Amino acid sequence: MAVQREDLEAKLREIESIVEETKTQARATGTLIVVVVVVVVAVAFLMGRRKGKKAGGARVEVYRLK
Repeated sequence: MAVQREDLEAKLREIESIVEETKTQARATGTLIVVVVVVVVAVAFLMGRRKGKKAGGARVEVYRLK
């Protein structure tokens, strides 16, 4: 049984299509993860601002020692 050039080319095209599908799927998943992280950070930031306004802000006292 000999391996023909056409067999190799067909197998390589099959592998290439699988790699392209995987790459496309990974990009979609990566994009989704980035969007979720940005939304979570934005919500945490906005909730922190709201809580900070309710508390009246930080009070800092500075003393000078001579």
